[in-house]
Amino acid sequence: MPRHPSASKPRRKRVRWGAATLALLAVAGYVTLREVAGAGRSDCSVAAGGSRLGLAQDQAANAATIGAVAVSRDLPERALTIALATAMQESDLRNLSGGDRDSLGLFQQRPSQGWGTREQIVDPVYSANEFFDELVKIPGYSRLPLTVAAQRVQRSGYPQAYAKHEADASLLAGALSGRAPSLTCRVVSGTTPGDPARVTARLTREFGARIMRPYAAAGLPDSGTAAGGTSAPAPGGGAADPTVTVPGDSAGEPTGLNAAQHGWVLAQWAVAHAAELRITEVRYRGRVWWASRSDDGWTSDSRPAGQAYGDVRITVQH
Repeated sequence: MPRHPSASKPRRKRVRWGAATLALLAVAGYVTLREVAGAGRSDCSVAAGGSRLGLAQDQAANAATIGAVAVSRDLPERALTIALATAMQESDLRNLSGGDRDSLGLFQQRPSQGWGTREQIVDPVYSANEFFDELVKIPGYSRLPLTVAAQRVQRSGYPQAYAKHEADASLLAGALSGRAPSLTCRVVSGTTPGDPARVTARLTREFGARIMRPYAAAGLPDSGTAAGGTSAPAPGGGAADPTVTVPGDSAGEPTGLNAAQHGWVLAQWAVAHAAELRITEVRYRGRVWWASRSDDGWTSDSRPAGQAYGDVRITVQH
């Protein structure tokens, strides 16, 4: 018996709509899976050239620390790309307390292989420096394929695995080097006060002592001198000031970056570490990021004149 037309059409429509819905869900699932597999909860992101990478808070902070160490050593963006791709493969940019055999940390370095003690390796600044120590020993490393350069440092059993992270690592390195600044994070505002001295200590440790010159940080004694040889005042007027001011456009600093890049490196480092350091506001070159409006990312800064255009101003919860 033939099916009644009025019964078959709705059924065919339901089948077509069902297929279309499944297709959309499959695409959405792929995008979500890429985010989840790469970062878990994507509270931070970088974007450029139509590409986007999602990162969890701890991943963004660890990546920014690797970037800070690269800048402190005056290394090129290619070195940072190699390091980030390696850490993406080895630890998913997470500071792991264990791994294969005695592997530890961001780069899964092993105490038994001479990388340092357990306590040292789980320090991201130490482990990044150790990675770069070995990378710069490789002649022409910046011209080698990423897999080759990474493998000569890591001696991995799966050397080709680094290649799959190169595009994401390049995107992230472009942001963290200040060449294509786009890093932003969603941060939940809180009431726990931050400590400007702690921010300064972290900046100094990750970027090197020269990063604070010619300014002293809020909450710390002045250790630099301004142009002309006079002592530079603590920004904002003293230890109670919640803002740390860092010279972003630091002419004369041998970082290998132009002035704006150098400042953006610092500004994006502050956003990446905002959650842990209780940073509520970052300002640089007419742009501002607020924790309370972090969904907006970087926006135009309408604050009246009164701060140096090239200074990076990092304000903590108070």
